[in-house]
Amino acid sequence: MSKLKPRERDAIVQALRAGVVPKLGLRHIQVGRVREIEELVKDMERIADGGSAIRFVIGEYGSGKTFFMNLIRLVALEKGLVVMFADLAPDRRIHATGGQARGLYAEMARNLSTRTKPDGGALASVVERFVSQAHRDAEEKDVPTGTIIRERLAHFEELTGGFEFAEVIRRYWEGHENGDDELKSAALRWLRGEFATRTDARKALGVRTIVDDASVYDHLKLMSAFVCEAGYKGLLVGFDEMVNLFKLTSSQARTANYEQILRILNDVLQGSAENLGFLMGGTPEFLMNTRRGLYSYEALQSRLAENTFARDGLVDLSGPVVRLASLTPEDLFVLLANVRRVMQDDETALPDTALEAFMNHCSDRIGEAYFRTPRNTVTAFVNLLSVLEQNPGVEWSDLIEKIDVSEDRGEDMGDVEETTGAQPSGDDDLISFKL
Repeated sequence: MSKLKPRERDAIVQALRAGVVPKLGLRHIQVGRVREIEELVKDMERIADGGSAIRFVIGEYGSGKTFFMNLIRLVALEKGLVVMFADLAPDRRIHATGGQARGLYAEMARNLSTRTKPDGGALASVVERFVSQAHRDAEEKDVPTGTIIRERLAHFEELTGGFEFAEVIRRYWEGHENGDDELKSAALRWLRGEFATRTDARKALGVRTIVDDASVYDHLKLMSAFVCEAGYKGLLVGFDEMVNLFKLTSSQARTANYEQILRILNDVLQGSAENLGFLMGGTPEFLMNTRRGLYSYEALQSRLAENTFARDGLVDLSGPVVRLASLTPEDLFVLLANVRRVMQDDETALPDTALEAFMNHCSDRIGEAYFRTPRNTVTAFVNLLSVLEQNPGVEWSDLIEKIDVSEDRGEDMGDVEETTGAQPSGDDDLISFKL
């Protein structure tokens, strides 16, 4: 295992204490999921080779979906892919008519990451890399840089929205060449989906279209083609918290989003997408509920149905759905040991008997949930180590019984009410909860 950097240690500890997934140093605490990771690594290689992939990462609240997706995100970066990740929310979804889909795209564009800029904000670097390469090629051939850019982006005009995309890149080069930072900034704003009206885009860049709700998926395909032209291997798009689609009260809004997912799924399964992959994270309820989940849309149910032969211990990881198996007590012990290694020196580290006592206490309090959905368990353990670190005279045995740990129920889907009577019209995204 590579050496733990102080920055990685701080990121891991702060994230785990807050009950969220760290973006750095995941390899230092990863346990289990070996077969699933191997299968997803093959997907990343397929994308890099010009293919496409789509996976629905399904697991209970607190079972490690987001951790797993972030791990695959880091794998994709190491494989030379560009990644665009975002969480869905009431104001961010895949299809909408009120700006929510454009909002999702804008969030993904802000989070765009590369191996050298893994924390996001890499879009400007990708564009700069493309124009710099074009400039070098132009100097070698003794032709204007704009000519090379037009040649390299000529095939974009065959794609939906490709002409305007290529024009914006050319406008960025003009700003680069003339020292016009305002023009460069406007081009990046357009690429990030931050123009709200076509009028503003036309004034700033001379283009007649913008990234809007109806064109989000088309622009993801354009972005995958562009990053390849910039020298990367492809694009991985990640949508987490897909349960927010499940919670939409409008059946019309849910159906429109599921139709968009079906469009993406069909493109990938039929080989129409190139150098493009999708990860979508959600709960079993989001997938299998036949009233509001993906299974409520018959075409998706038929494509995402489980292999009937994968029963009685047999698994099939080749389909679009990856179900994250629960961790075992042994896996959790290794996870806690990894957290201990991150937070403590060998001389002052807790003994294994302390880990066993902590796990027994958690088992007594919340039963099997302590290892099946371990988020709260890990947070409690990090808090224990933090107290011991800051209070050297305290014995761990005096604190174990005082630890309060609760089962991680997340946002119970039983709290989502089925609306009765008339459905809200359009893309109403109100959420109903029982109080």
